[in-house]
Amino acid sequence: MSIETFRLGPFVTPRLWVGLWQLSGPGWGTAAAPKIRQAMARHVQKGYTAFGMADHYGSAEGLFGQFRESRPSSEQIIGATKWCLFKSIPISRQVVWNAVQERMEKMRSQHVDLLQVHWQDYADKSYLDALSILDDFRREGHIRALGLCNFDTIHTDEICTQLGPGAIVSNQVQFSVIDTRPLHGMSDVCERHGLKLLTYGTLCGGFLADKWLGEPQPDPYQDLNPSQRKYLDMIVKAWGSWELFQTLLSVLRTIGDRHGARSIANIATRWVLDHKFVGAVLIGARLGVSEHTDDNLLVSTFRLSDVDRAEIEAVLDKSKGRIMITTIGDCGAEYRPIPTGN
Repeated sequence: MSIETFRLGPFVTPRLWVGLWQLSGPGWGTAAAPKIRQAMARHVQKGYTAFGMADHYGSAEGLFGQFRESRPSSEQIIGATKWCLFKSIPISRQVVWNAVQERMEKMRSQHVDLLQVHWQDYADKSYLDALSILDDFRREGHIRALGLCNFDTIHTDEICTQLGPGAIVSNQVQFSVIDTRPLHGMSDVCERHGLKLLTYGTLCGGFLADKWLGEPQPDPYQDLNPSQRKYLDMIVKAWGSWELFQTLLSVLRTIGDRHGARSIANIATRWVLDHKFVGAVLIGARLGVSEHTDDNLLVSTFRLSDVDRAEIEAVLDKSKGRIMITTIGDCGAEYRPIPTGN
């Protein structure tokens, strides 16, 4: 059983990536470093050869670098990381180079496979300077591919237009059967500029799973991690209600049974992957603690039918999903403060 692949810049990579954000803090539950590296090896053995991380995900870059360094040089294991600027800083070639060099040193590599940029303050247009310099480093071979993270439609289009064809290969944003904001503009930008989305939140922090079917709405401050609290709030406030969510889970369960008892998570992931502007889904794995490698592989064994999609759409039509882009903003807006007037 093999994972589907797609082309991302110079890479042919699986459509399921391993997200390492759980390494950003102990609140997610973590294992010892040797156990994490062993879990990475299990993932690679099953075809999960792309890992997504960031400069602020704790020890993720270092652990990944140690792991990849120990593997046969013939293996193509891809490490995607980020340079996240949560506060504006003066941009110069040296400042940008320092960030790239730090990524290379931590990941023990002569180049960065995919460097994704997050820029917090759109009012500071220096992100265009930073990305232009990074594109120079890409042409020089220090970066193999350049991407964005949590950029909205307008600014993604602006950046791709200014840097030109082929400079930016991806944007990492939230996308799920609950959060469909990328369908409202971002998908058109992807088609126009040849971008692929790397999506997270596809399982809404684990809520799009069989374990929640038929369960009462949980207390957000009891037995939920920070990610689950965020997605519960999105489900019951921005999207609809817990009752409507249960209807969605029931429909996904029915569709799963129709396809040979595939899990709710499989159906939710397949729904996202069936959009042609999506390159890969990042699956959050608490390496050495909680993994679903075998179940996730089943996503590549079936396709949704027109009937399946119509049944899902019938539930979505009853939700507030179509207007979420106006209530919580475009892709990535939930991570940025709301601008205040004078």
